[in-house]
Amino acid sequence: MILYVRFLLSPMYEAALPALLAVAEDISPVVQALPPDAALVDVRGAERYFGRDAAQLASLLRVRALAHCGVDCVIGAGPVPMIARMAAREAVPGTTLVVTEEETAAFLDGRPVAALDGVGPVTARTLCAYGLDSAGRVAGAPLAVIQRILGARAGREVWERARGIDRTAVVPNALSRSMAAERSFGLDELDQIEHRRALLSLAEELGSRMRGERQVCRSLTLTVRYADRSTTTRTRTLREPTAHSAALADTAYALHEALGLQRARVRGLSLRAEDLTPAERAARQLTFDPADERARRIEEVADRARAKFGPGAVVPGSLAA
Repeated sequence: MILYVRFLLSPMYEAALPALLAVAEDISPVVQALPPDAALVDVRGAERYFGRDAAQLASLLRVRALAHCGVDCVIGAGPVPMIARMAAREAVPGTTLVVTEEETAAFLDGRPVAALDGVGPVTARTLCAYGLDSAGRVAGAPLAVIQRILGARAGREVWERARGIDRTAVVPNALSRSMAAERSFGLDELDQIEHRRALLSLAEELGSRMRGERQVCRSLTLTVRYADRSTTTRTRTLREPTAHSAALADTAYALHEALGLQRARVRGLSLRAEDLTPAERAARQLTFDPADERARRIEEVADRARAKFGPGAVVPGSLAA
């Protein structure tokens, strides 16, 4: 069985995901991270090892996540990842919904076709125009009919998924698609200078982590949490994929200034680097600015110092005070 685990994290605490993944890996080594707040866990081997079924392993995972990280979760269990995800969408927070292989056809029968993985609004409207508005009706139609409507490849994929066939695998240690860091203030903070110090610290942390994993990000998301626990989230696409801390900080400052938080009581800030890709696949615009090249060389030296002496070995001067 496959577990789809959605951790009930607030936007400010997405940085807790690595610790939660470690909890899941104690139960099964086959864990695929789905940032910012979910994971797929293949427990077929764990069922034999622990002598427990998927529902019991899901309960064990929930208890450990609460005990170690203070985070509850919603879990769906199914024979394939798609069914597990669909089950999790219908599960009540703090519970597990299990759909066995024998129950898959009945579970899918009345579901709208748009609930299937890979079926977007356009595909769903096309199928509904032919009266194929549910997974059960698509599954009951001849494959050739679905392929004439959607095309050979897309038609086969939708037809198979309507029958509960999902050929995707749980890939352990898959490359993370996002990376987050957060800072909470001891008191509600109105000082814009303190906001900028926190943003600089977050940008330095994310940049260092991405460079250590040889990744770059294409966009940056800022989440601001206020005293009343409400949040504001803004995302900006970077001019080019980067892990350069200065570029990340500049983008974070721009996002923050655009919100106009002159009198806002801020409880915390979160920064998330999104659309991560391997650094060797990213192109960087050449520049004749000697200051930029000097900053990047200093950054490389600082990374080596942090790797040898710890993350606090080198910090920007404005954060050292």
